[in-house]
Amino acid sequence: MVVSVMILIVDRSFTVGGVLVLACVILVGLFALQHCGTHKVGFLFAPVVILWLISIFAIGLYNTIYWNPKIVFALSPHYIVKFFGQTGRDGWISLGGVLLCITGKESLLAFVFLVYPCLVVQYMGQAAYLSKNLSSIPNSFYDSIPDAVFWPVIVISTLAAVVASQGIISATFSIVKQCQALGCFPRVKIVHTSRQIYGQVYIPEINWILMILTLAVAVGFNDTNKIGNAYGLAVLSVMLLTTFLMALVMVLVWQRSMILAVAFLIFFWFIEASYISAAYIKVPQGGWVSLVLSLIFMLIMFVWHYGTRKKYQYDLQNKVPLKWILGLGPSLGIVRVPGIGLIYSELATGVPPIFSHFVTNLPAFHNILVFVCVKSVPCPTFRPDERFLIGRICPRPYRMYRCIVRYGYKDMQGDNGDFENLLIQSIAEFIQMESVESQNSSPDSMSYDGRMAVISSSTSRSSSNLIVSEGEESGATNSVETSRSSALLSLRSSYEDENPPIVRRQVRFRVPQSPGMDPSVREELLDLIQAKEAGVAYIMGHSYVKARRSNSFLKKLVIDFGYSFLRKNCRGPAVGLHIPHISLIEVGMIYSV
Repeated sequence: MVVSVMILIVDRSFTVGGVLVLACVILVGLFALQHCGTHKVGFLFAPVVILWLISIFAIGLYNTIYWNPKIVFALSPHYIVKFFGQTGRDGWISLGGVLLCITGKESLLAFVFLVYPCLVVQYMGQAAYLSKNLSSIPNSFYDSIPDAVFWPVIVISTLAAVVASQGIISATFSIVKQCQALGCFPRVKIVHTSRQIYGQVYIPEINWILMILTLAVAVGFNDTNKIGNAYGLAVLSVMLLTTFLMALVMVLVWQRSMILAVAFLIFFWFIEASYISAAYIKVPQGGWVSLVLSLIFMLIMFVWHYGTRKKYQYDLQNKVPLKWILGLGPSLGIVRVPGIGLIYSELATGVPPIFSHFVTNLPAFHNILVFVCVKSVPCPTFRPDERFLIGRICPRPYRMYRCIVRYGYKDMQGDNGDFENLLIQSIAEFIQMESVESQNSSPDSMSYDGRMAVISSSTSRSSSNLIVSEGEESGATNSVETSRSSALLSLRSSYEDENPPIVRRQVRFRVPQSPGMDPSVREELLDLIQAKEAGVAYIMGHSYVKARRSNSFLKKLVIDFGYSFLRKNCRGPAVGLHIPHISLIEVGMIYSV
C-alpha cells in the first residue's frame, strides 16, 4: 500500500526512481519498528483513518460541485446496466478492480455510516473530474486534488497507507501464531509486545521475510497496476474460500441444514464468481505473484504437518508397554536419583519410546517422573482452571505421573516461573483426590495410565494438602539444602555468573500436620516435596526423522529434504515451551517413518 501511494505521485516533480527509493525507506522503517509492538503506534490509527476519510470526502464533494454536479445521477442502478451493455467484455474485466474500491473496509462497524459514504462521494468526485479531464485517467485521484491542499493530502495518504500496512503485518503475525499452535506451521519465535493488551505479538522471522518480499515486489514491479492485480487476486480468492468455510461452519458448528448451507454457498459464489473470473484474467499481469506465494507457503505448511504427523504416529506405534515397566518393579531396575524428571512428549497416553531409550543408555532416573504433554486445542482460549489433566502411570510406589497441559491457540505460554509450582500443587491435589476415591472402590478397579482428572489451578492453590509460603528468589537458586553434589552446585553458580538470573517468585511447600491424613498419602506428598527441593530436570527427545529405504521418491523428498530442512532451521521445541537450558536434558533418537 505504501508503494502504491508513493508511485502514484511521480508526475508532481518527482522521478520514478526517487519515489521508489522513498517508498523502500518507509517500508524498511515500518518493518524495523515492529519489535516495539502495535500498541506503540496504535494511538495514531483512529485519528489518521478519520482524517483520511474526511479528506477524501471533502475533495470528492468539491470536485462534484466544481466540475460536474450532474454526476450524482450515477447513483441510479440504470447506469450500471447501461455500462455493461456498452462495454461488454471490457466491462466484465473491470470487475476485477471494482471490488478493490471497498476491500479492507468490510470488517468495520462504521462502514455503512462513515466509510461507505466517504468512498462514494470520493469516487463521484473523481468521475466528475474525469468527465472534464480525460487525459488524467491513469492518475485520476492525485490529479483531482486541488493544488492548495495537494501536499497535506499526500502526507495524510502516506500515513493512512502505513496504518493499513501495519494492520496487514499485525494480522500476519497473529495468523502465523495460531497456525503454529495448531501444528500447521514450523516453530518460530513469538514475542508478546504488550502486557496490557492481549494478543499483540511480534515474530522476527516472519517480519524480515515479509520485508524482503515486499521490497522485491516493489522494486520488481514498479507499477501500481501490477501490484493491484496481485492484491486483488489475493483478496478475491480469500473471499471465495471464506464463503466455502462459512458453509462448513453452518453445518458443522451451528448444526444448520445442509440445504441452507448449499443455498448460501451457491448464492454468494454466483456473485463472487463474476468478480474472481475477471481477476484471474490478470494473472499474467502481476496476479501470478499471489498464486506463487500462496503455493510456497501452502507447501511449507503441508510438509511440516505431514512430517509432524508421521513422527507422532511413530511414537504412537512404538510406545513402551506398561507390562515392561511393571516387570522392572518400583525401582525400574535403575538408580533413582533425587529430583523430579519432566519427560516431554506429544503422546497423551502411554510411555514414549525416548523413556526406554534413555534407560537403556543411562540406567538412572529421578525419584519422581512426570510425563508432560502440551496440547494446543482448536479453540481461541482455554480456561486456566481446567488447564491441567493429571493421571498416574503404574501403581503408587513407582511415583510416575502424567500431566496434560492444554492451551488455546490464543493463550500465552510465557515463562512466568509458575509452571513447576502449579504442577506440584496439581499433582498433590490429584494424590489426595485419588486416595479419597480409592477408599470407595476396590484396588482391582483402579486403572493406571487411563483415568485422568481435571485439576483446577484455583483449587490447587487453596488446597489443604500443601502449605504454601511465597517469597522472591533470584532465578532458579534454591535456598533449601539439597542432595546435589558440590561440583554440580559450582557449575550452576558459574553458569549464573555468566547469565544473570531473573527474579522470580519462590514457593515453598510443606505437608500440614493433619491426623486424618492417610499415611501413604503423607509419604507420597513428602517424596514430592523433597524431589521438588532437589531440583527439576526437563527431558526431551532430540529427534532425527528419516524416510525408510522402501518409501517412494516423493516421500523421501518430503521427509529427508523438506521436513528435515524445516526442523533444522526453525526454533527448537524447548524454546517454544520456555524450558530453561540449564535444566534441559535431550535424548537423541532416529525416527524411521
